[in-house]
Amino acid sequence: QVQLVESGGGLVQTGGSLRLSCAASGRTFSDYRMGWFRQAPGKEREFVATITRSGGGTYYGDSVKGRFTISRDNAKNTVYLQISSLKSEDTAVYYCAATSRGGYPYTESGYDYWGQGTQVTVSS
Repeated sequence: QVQLVESGGGLVQTGGSLRLSCAASGRTFSDYRMGWFRQAPGKEREFVATITRSGGGTYYGDSVKGRFTISRDNAKNTVYLQISSLKSEDTAVYYCAATSRGGYPYTESGYDYWGQGTQVTVSS
């Protein structure tokens, strides 16, 4: 089992920035690919970003590409999501997720463990 706890969400103005963190515990962190997803009210959960076990590879959803950056610190068992140039449509609950499997990491089904989420609200 892997336990994931997100933090760093909050209320921010349009154009602002936040850094979200996700702390993992329970297993060897570097064994897991990590991902970030988000869910806005009334919408389905959306893929945001993923990072490989070593941190050497990253991939982003089209809506956040160029504005968000995913990174990880395996020594600290933590994955980060730097979110910048925020827009109102970025308002959502942001979730981190982990998987030790291979396969397709761009949908919810590609992950086995989930955090409880952290709210990001962008005000104009």
